[in-house]
Amino acid sequence: MCTECRKKFYITTPIYYPSSNLHIGHAYCTVATDTMARYKRLQGYDVCFLTGTDEHGQKIEDKAKEAGVTPQQFVDNIVLGEKGVLDLWKLMNISYDRFIRTTDDYHVEAIQKIFKMMYDKGDIYKGEYAGKYCKPCESFWTESQLVDGKCPDCGREVQDAKEEAYFFRLSKYADRVRDLLENTDFLEPKSRVNEMVNNFIKPGLNDLCVSRTSFTWGVPVDFDPGHVVYVWIDALFNYMTALGFQNQAKTGLEEFWPADVHFVGKEIVRFHSIIWPAMLMSLELPLPKKVYGHGWLNFNGEKMSKSRGNVVDPYILAERFGVDALRFFLLRTFPFGADGNFTNELLINTINIDLANTLGNLVSRTVAMNQKYFAGQLAVGGENGALDAEVKALAEDVIANYEKQMDAYQFSNALSEVFRLLDRANKYIDETTPWVLAKSEETMPRLLTVMKNLCECIRLAAILLTPFMPTSCEKILDLLNVPADARSFSARCYCADENATWNTTVGAPLFPRIDMEKELKELEELNKPKSPIEIEPYSQESVDFDTFCKSDFRAVKVLDCQNVKKSDKLLQFTLDDGTGTPRQILSGIAKFYKPEELIGKTLVAIVNLPPRKMMGRESCGMLISAIHTDNGEEKLNLLMIADEIPAGAKLG
Repeated sequence: MCTECRKKFYITTPIYYPSSNLHIGHAYCTVATDTMARYKRLQGYDVCFLTGTDEHGQKIEDKAKEAGVTPQQFVDNIVLGEKGVLDLWKLMNISYDRFIRTTDDYHVEAIQKIFKMMYDKGDIYKGEYAGKYCKPCESFWTESQLVDGKCPDCGREVQDAKEEAYFFRLSKYADRVRDLLENTDFLEPKSRVNEMVNNFIKPGLNDLCVSRTSFTWGVPVDFDPGHVVYVWIDALFNYMTALGFQNQAKTGLEEFWPADVHFVGKEIVRFHSIIWPAMLMSLELPLPKKVYGHGWLNFNGEKMSKSRGNVVDPYILAERFGVDALRFFLLRTFPFGADGNFTNELLINTINIDLANTLGNLVSRTVAMNQKYFAGQLAVGGENGALDAEVKALAEDVIANYEKQMDAYQFSNALSEVFRLLDRANKYIDETTPWVLAKSEETMPRLLTVMKNLCECIRLAAILLTPFMPTSCEKILDLLNVPADARSFSARCYCADENATWNTTVGAPLFPRIDMEKELKELEELNKPKSPIEIEPYSQESVDFDTFCKSDFRAVKVLDCQNVKKSDKLLQFTLDDGTGTPRQILSGIAKFYKPEELIGKTLVAIVNLPPRKMMGRESCGMLISAIHTDNGEEKLNLLMIADEIPAGAKLG
C-alpha cells in the first residue's frame, strides 16, 4: 500500500513535568501509549506517537535557583542527563516518533502566535488575578473549589495570589464543552465525564488565568513585556505545534490532526477535556477525536510520589525482571481506566503464572518436542484430528475479541484473550499426548499436525503480544524461524495445515521462574534506607565576627579547567574573578568532577588567602564546597550559584 493511501493514527502522552525522581508510575501511561502505537503499526497504520516534556513554570524556576543553575540547565539535566526522561523511555523501549520540549524554539514561536490569535479575537483579555494558587500543581482555584482549604487535586496547601494577568474566556465556551462531554464519546471512560460536569462545569466555569508576572521562566508574551504565557496554552498546544501548527520547523498537521487519542492521567483530565477543547473552539480548529483518562498506579493504596516516599524505581525492576516482563505486568494486571495497586508480590506472581508457566512453558515444551521427534524440521504433510477445528475456531474468536478490546483501549482484556489461546494450546498438548503419538509410526502423521498446530498457536500469540513485549516476542518468532512477512497482523490468520512447514530452534528459557521468597528479601534489602549521611564534626573553636568578615567571598566563573599532570587529585582552574586578570586556583577534587563539566560554571571562592604552592603551581584562593560521607562513600559538591551573578560579585 502506498504511503498516501495508508491509514493515519496520531496518539499522544501528556508532556511530562521534568522530575529528578522518575518512578514506574511515570512510565505507566507512556508504556500504554507505546503499546497502542505498536499495535496500530502492526495493523498497517502510518502512526505518529508524540511524547515530551513540559519545562516552563514557577516550580522549575524555583528548583533551578535552589540548585544554583539556570532553569534551562536544570531541565536539560533532567531530560538529557543520566536516568533522565529520555533514558527512561529508552529503558522501557518506547518507540516514540516525535519528542517535544516546550523550550524548543519552534514551540516558543508558535505559542506566541497562538496567544496573540486568541487575544486578537477577544477571547484573551487583561485583568488582575486574586485567589488561591497551588504551586506544586501550578493551578489557580477559587475558595469554593478547595477541599478542606487545600488543593482539590493534590491535597497540598495553597497560597494567596494577586497579580496582573491575562485571562481566557473559558466561561464563553461552557455550554459547548458540556455538550461535547455529555453527548459524544470525546471523553472516556464515562466516569470521567460525570466528574468533569458535576465538579467543574455545573458550578460555573470561571475565566482562566493564562499569563503570569510573578516569575519569568516561560514563553514571553511578545506584545506585553513582563508577562509569560501560562501552562494552559504553553503545554496543551504542544500536540499541534509538534506537527507544524504556526511554525515552519515541523510538518504533519494535515496528515495527523485531529489526534485520534490523547492518553492522560486522571489528574489532568480537566485540562484536556475542558480547557483544551475550549481553546480549540476559540480558534475554530478541529478537536481531538478522544481523550482517555486512565487511573493512577498506586503503591500500598497511595499515588506514587516522592513526597510520600513510595516511589518504585523502574531501573531496579527492569534489571531484575526484564523490561518486557515489566511492560506486560503494567497492562496485564490493571484495567487501564481504573487505579491499580502495585506490589512486588503481584509483579512476581504475574511473571511466574503468565509468563513463566503459561507462555514460557508452552514455547519450551513445543520447541523441545519438535527437536526430539522431528529434529526441529516439520515437513509437509500431516493428518487432521477432531480437536483441530475447535482450536482453529478459538483462534479466530481470540483475534476478533483481541482487536475489539485493543480498539477500546482495554489492554488487560486484550491480554486475557491471548491467554485464552495460550491456555487452550497447553490443554491441547495434554489432550493429544504427543509423547504417546511418537511411539508408533502409524500415529506420526497425526503428531506432525499436532506440532504444527502448536507452532501456529505460538506464532499467533507472539504477534498479538508483540505490542506489549516486542523484544521477547521477536525471540519467540526467531525460535520458530517465522519469516518476516509472517510476523505482522496481515499474516495473523490461523493457517496451520498439512502443507505448512516449520523449522524450530532451541533457545534459553524466555522467562525463568522467580523464587518469590528470595526475591522479596533481596528487594527489601535494596529498598532499605541508606546509612545516615555523615558530616564533619562541628568545630569547637569560636570565631569572632570581625575575623569572619575579613574572608573575601567572591563569585568566580570557570574559564578553563585541566587535570594536573602527575596528580590524581588536583584540578587547575582558570577563573574570571571580575578584576580583568585571570585567577588560578588548584583544588583537590579530581575524583568528584571531570574538568569539562565545570567550564562555564559560576562558583564561590575565598580570594584573599595567601598564595601557596601545590605540585609546583601557585594557587591563589580556595573554592567552596560541601563534603560528606554517604553510605561509606566520600562525596563532594562544589557550591555553584546562578550564572546571572557577575564575576567578582561579593558574597556574604
